[in-house]
Amino acid sequence: MAQRTQETATTTRGTASRSLAQGWCALSALHGRIESHIERALQTRHDLSVREFSVLNVLSEQHDGPGGHLRMHQVADSVVLSQSATTRLVTRLEERGLLSRYLCRDDRRGIYTDVTPDGLRLLEEARPTHDTALRESLQDAAQRPELAPLVTAVETLGASA
Repeated sequence: MAQRTQETATTTRGTASRSLAQGWCALSALHGRIESHIERALQTRHDLSVREFSVLNVLSEQHDGPGGHLRMHQVADSVVLSQSATTRLVTRLEERGLLSRYLCRDDRRGIYTDVTPDGLRLLEEARPTHDTALRESLQDAAQRPELAPLVTAVETLGASA
């Protein structure tokens, strides 16, 4: 009896692990499909990558009040990149005239990044492309039974925000 209970527990854990892995694979597939579709649309129409769009978007929400500016490590966390990858990305955007960097007034070791007027203009031009590509990706993914529940979850999160 004890052996049967242990076998049942082992089988249950194995099934749960497979189910968890399948869920992760589906989530990863959904993310990849969405990101690829948005990437193609942004590159084609605006010469922007998804990451570049994300950095411009995050930085465009800064303000002059307390906590209104982000340091580079906070930008990296916001767009889920390493600090070195974020620095390279910000440098490319700065070279294109879309961002500018400056030293923090209170802590001269801190570097902040602001979106330039050209960066804000490009972001506003690119936002409808991004949003349309996102909707198209979600509609396409909703047709796949393994992705449909995740699409519903994403749409539910968006509706509650």
